[in-house]
Amino acid sequence: MTAAGGPEVVTIGETMAALRATGPIRLGPAMELSVAGAESNVAIGLARLGHRVGWVGRVGDDAFGTLVLRTLRAEEVDVTHARVDTDGRATGLLVREDSIGDLAKVAYYRAGSAGSTIRPEDVLPALRPGLRVLHLTGITPALGPSAAEAAAAAATRAGELGALVCLDVNYRAGLWNPERARRLLLPLARTADLLVASADELHLVSDDPGLDESDAVAALVARGRREVVVTRGGDGASATDAHGTVSVAARPVRVDDVIGAGDAFVAGYLSALLDGLDLAARLQRAASTGAFAVAGRGDWEGLPTRADLALLDQPAGTTLR
Repeated sequence: MTAAGGPEVVTIGETMAALRATGPIRLGPAMELSVAGAESNVAIGLARLGHRVGWVGRVGDDAFGTLVLRTLRAEEVDVTHARVDTDGRATGLLVREDSIGDLAKVAYYRAGSAGSTIRPEDVLPALRPGLRVLHLTGITPALGPSAAEAAAAAATRAGELGALVCLDVNYRAGLWNPERARRLLLPLARTADLLVASADELHLVSDDPGLDESDAVAALVARGRREVVVTRGGDGASATDAHGTVSVAARPVRVDDVIGAGDAFVAGYLSALLDGLDLAARLQRAASTGAFAVAGRGDWEGLPTRADLALLDQPAGTTLR
């Protein structure tokens, strides 16, 4: 139990207002407004599965910032340590436009945003004795120097508290180039107990970037990572620890929207880890939460509750009455 029933998981990062165009932006379509952020997506996923989770970040003193905090509170995510910027910085903005087929274009307006200026002193008070998991992504250190310092300080403090540090590489080419990403992510990855990456992100956190996937994963585990999870989208995922590798196929569902699927996967994996399930069961729950994400629209709106998980085991076409 955490002290005074506080969060057992803390996530740190930037959450933005999210505008989704209902047609080509150049034609002035209607926009759907929500919020989005990799770390808060994970927080919402964990909260819906019944875990106590907190989100730490900065938002602007504006309507979008109010929307972010209101949404997270409504999803039962603790925002006690979130900060509202008082220096005139705005909440970041994400704009999405669906393109041909299942392609999507996402533009970010986050340079100089409130969320990019998160500092160690914003984060450290949220990390208290009894914390079980700190979840970070590679997005946060890409936002700027203070955000990178905050992520590193949080990882160090979580380690001192005996909490598991989870790092989802989540590389964003629009934020930084591979050389800079590797320079900052490699030391952060060395503090992680659980590392999540796609196969093409492993070189960013491997001491020897020239290794193939299986050798890179083996080396990461040998050098102190408790678990390394490699995600492959529609081709499933694998998890490796000191005892070996387990793989899982993606759950077969009609795909509507793949954005947010990786965050949903991480939420399911961490949920199962918190429940004490083994490696295979963690991957199974992660595959299930990922399936819910891709079957619905929005970054987090379709994430399941614990009771929803069993729905994937019903025969196709079932009507529940």
